[in-house]
Amino acid sequence: MQRSPELTAVLGLITCICVFHTTTAIDIPLEVLSHINIEQLPTITAQSPSSLIAFPFDESFPMTCEAKGNPEPEFRWTKNGQEFDPSLDPRLMKEENSGTFVIPNNGNLTEYQGTYRCYVSNKLGTAISKEIEFIVPHVPKFPKETLDPVVVEEGQPFTLKCNPPKGIPPLQIYWMTINLQHIEQDERVSMGLNGDLYFSHAVEKDSRRDYCCFAAFPRIRTIVQKTAMSVIVQTSRSNAILERKPSLLTPSTATSETQLVKGEDLKLECIAEGFPTPQVEWVKIGHQLPIKAKVENHGKLLLVPRVEQEDSGKYMCKAKNGLGEAVHYFTLKPPEWVIEPESQLSMIGSDVLIKCSASGTPQPTITWRVNGAPAPNRKVFDDTIVLRNAKASDSAVYQCEASNKHGTLLSNANIMIMSKYLMMHCNVFSSPPSTITWSKDDSSESVEGPRLTIHDNGSLEIYSVEKDDTGQYTCLAKNTEGSSAVDAMLYVKGKQFYLLMCLKSVKLKWIPGDDHNSSTTEFIIEYEESQWEPGNWKELLRVPGNHNSAVLKLHGHVDYRFRVSGLNAVGRGLPSEPTERYKTPPAAPDKNPENIKIEGHLPHEMDINWEPLLPIEHNGPGLEYKVSYRRQDVEEDWKEHMVKRHSFVVKNTPTFMPYEIKIQARNHQGWGPEPKIVTGYSGEDFPSAAPEDVAVEGLNSSVVKVSWTRVHKDKLHGHLGGYRINWWRLRSLVASKKSHGDKHTLTFPGDQSHATVPGLTPFSEYSLIVMTFNGRGNGPGSHPLNFKTPEGGRIVEKQHGHTVSLVWAPPLEPNGILTGYLLEYQLINDTEEVGPLQTVDISNPDTTKWNLRDLEPVSKYKFYLRSCTTVGCGPVVSEECTTTLETSLASIHGGISTQGWFIGLMCAIALLTLIVLIACFVNRNKGGKYSVKEKEDLHPDVESQGMNDDTFCEYSDNDEKPLKGSQHSLSREIKAGDSGDSLVDYGDEDVQFNEDGSFIGEYAGRKEKRVSAEIKATIQTPA
Repeated sequence: MQRSPELTAVLGLITCICVFHTTTAIDIPLEVLSHINIEQLPTITAQSPSSLIAFPFDESFPMTCEAKGNPEPEFRWTKNGQEFDPSLDPRLMKEENSGTFVIPNNGNLTEYQGTYRCYVSNKLGTAISKEIEFIVPHVPKFPKETLDPVVVEEGQPFTLKCNPPKGIPPLQIYWMTINLQHIEQDERVSMGLNGDLYFSHAVEKDSRRDYCCFAAFPRIRTIVQKTAMSVIVQTSRSNAILERKPSLLTPSTATSETQLVKGEDLKLECIAEGFPTPQVEWVKIGHQLPIKAKVENHGKLLLVPRVEQEDSGKYMCKAKNGLGEAVHYFTLKPPEWVIEPESQLSMIGSDVLIKCSASGTPQPTITWRVNGAPAPNRKVFDDTIVLRNAKASDSAVYQCEASNKHGTLLSNANIMIMSKYLMMHCNVFSSPPSTITWSKDDSSESVEGPRLTIHDNGSLEIYSVEKDDTGQYTCLAKNTEGSSAVDAMLYVKGKQFYLLMCLKSVKLKWIPGDDHNSSTTEFIIEYEESQWEPGNWKELLRVPGNHNSAVLKLHGHVDYRFRVSGLNAVGRGLPSEPTERYKTPPAAPDKNPENIKIEGHLPHEMDINWEPLLPIEHNGPGLEYKVSYRRQDVEEDWKEHMVKRHSFVVKNTPTFMPYEIKIQARNHQGWGPEPKIVTGYSGEDFPSAAPEDVAVEGLNSSVVKVSWTRVHKDKLHGHLGGYRINWWRLRSLVASKKSHGDKHTLTFPGDQSHATVPGLTPFSEYSLIVMTFNGRGNGPGSHPLNFKTPEGGRIVEKQHGHTVSLVWAPPLEPNGILTGYLLEYQLINDTEEVGPLQTVDISNPDTTKWNLRDLEPVSKYKFYLRSCTTVGCGPVVSEECTTTLETSLASIHGGISTQGWFIGLMCAIALLTLIVLIACFVNRNKGGKYSVKEKEDLHPDVESQGMNDDTFCEYSDNDEKPLKGSQHSLSREIKAGDSGDSLVDYGDEDVQFNEDGSFIGEYAGRKEKRVSAEIKATIQTPA
């Protein structure tokens, strides 16, 4: 880069200027015109992207259209080519003095779906925005389909089609099995950019029934699955695969043309089939591959990140093996402006040429519009509109639109045709009215001459501007109260002159240097100022590499220097020589403090803090801040205080009341812009009330649900932080001695009215309190509430007819890695004989629920459950349950039970049963033997075991003993037709009442002792 960029800097203050020149058009930056009271065509400054997607998690969707112009422009919209007025829809939020409207995400958005365009008009012309498509995404779904198996001979190629549904990009494709195992990809098997899975040649291991394509849409947090596909590879009879040369599976043609979009990633793909597996190589015809290019997907994908103009050209992929090769050529052509139309300012009577051309594949079509409407009466020669002998009526916004099947480029050019004079306005507001005089350079005399006229409104008119008119012009406004002056510089260079009223802007121009065969991608503009950080160069702006000028927005009262450096793919070049210093005049602040924070550390104070303006943002000496505040909920005037620091404390405020606050900057030149109003609250105090109606509901032996009535907001005295529950264990219900346990606390943020407290010890008594808290701290606690947890170890949840539902929780201390559960059950009706012991091996450790179906009706069963690790299974927990008749069976006999004969029969049976029982009782008292060992094992008498604390309130006393008649399963696996349950039924199901499960780990030691004692007692019992 050359070290002498040309600098053109122009400045002024608040006077209003018309600008023109004698023969050729002048480039006046729009940023500069915004400071001048000159009539100005509308220019769009901000608009939404071409696609506005209504993501379901966003609160609203702004349809942006901002513009500037003089007179103030008006906005209108079209939707799908028809007039659309956002102000007629009360659901849309419209911003004042703006074309922007906001679509809230609180209803049916599909009615707003469509293509929008914004039109910005004033009396001089109309500018139009790009077309903006508002897209309401739907949840993508694969179609329900039945797919025939793919049958392929060994060694032949095949492709599994994914055909993902359309959705919001980015789209991510995965190929996995039904068990979510990724399909292995290599040089033979790979996924294409379109999501299809390509096989260069089939091998026997490709046969499987669960090829699944998953499509993920991360922007809408959705993953959908295609129906599983089956592949059957038929083995060759000769057990030999015929070799063949490569051919391309994709692309299917010999050549293709690809769009090159500057700044985006370029992806070229070649996937081949053949045997042996082909290898893929990449070449750029006539050049080396770009240094930044990468080869991915086992050589089948060429990735060129952030493509530039020099990346265009012709690329070739070559797939080869020992029998031959296949090639494909890619031609890359970038769609871009060749000549983008530029805004111009010309004189009446001159010829104006507006050029516009673009390149691309296919060649883009050029469409001209004037003020947003077709331009049939304009003379168009090739790519140029010609305005001969231009008139004032030719002033308009000219639109050039270049489009092909890949997209559209749109550019607005402001063309202004003006008269042959220069008018400098000096707008003054004063009371009493001021007298205005104009002077030039350092002279105190008023300007005069045949080409100069001072009008009654104070404007200075110069006709036929000459080189000698160059200089600084001063407008002096004076009345009895004082005087004020502003300056403006007029530059006349050759046949051009510039009078640009820009308080804090310069236009910097430079001549690009040698790029050393790597196109410049960006120019970096840096500045250095002499007051605050002299010698420290800082980055000010970056512009594209095809620009050679930039308008710089500067701060007031700063002595600047500038330099420019170029950046390309290799790196950053040396900076240019610095410009001469340019000092901006003092000015009022153009911004106010940001990030205002309102905090209340004490109940009757309000702390206001903000980020101060940087020294360079002062724009002049004497910076200070005006802090204004008032109560929001009452009618009162603003209270104001001037401070030089960046904090202020308001004293004697009521506790936690809403306030409106605004902060405005001021220096010796004047006030900053009107500040925005922010809302905050004065200091918080502790909550003064406790939650009421506290209640506890037991969910299982270790989890309770606590509910309460919320504290009223008037009692919070601050921002609600949430609620806290404190609880402690009073005693175990096994032991009578009370011992106050450690206090536990759980915090639940937000506005809650119930919460769950887990991790309690079964069969214990607890006490808890609930309190609310805010930023200051905790409020008072509720009255202590005592509650008891039930015994642990229950597993029967419910039974219905022939079905029993079992539910449990994992052990608190599994003593290893839990591998599953062992479930056993048997029939134990009140007879000497018991049924065979049935075994169910539950191999999924996440299973906590199981159904046993087809049990005997009206029968008593006993169920045993153990948790297992790789070492073995732990202690057992057991429970009994009696099945009932099915509802349908009961309804059949419902009428019989009301018949007299049936009632008599039942009474006779009962009488006979009673006689038999009496006879048995008498026989036993006489010393007769009656085997009750099995019944004692199955139905232990808790009282007979004594009141030992180690055995009190246990569910079973003989869980470790095998039962008479028990039969262990040979395989411990679930056979078809057993319980009818599967992991699919309950493996992913949320269990509503989780058991603590501590019976497995906590009581293991106790139950071993108890079983040992019971065995001895049994031996000693007489037969």
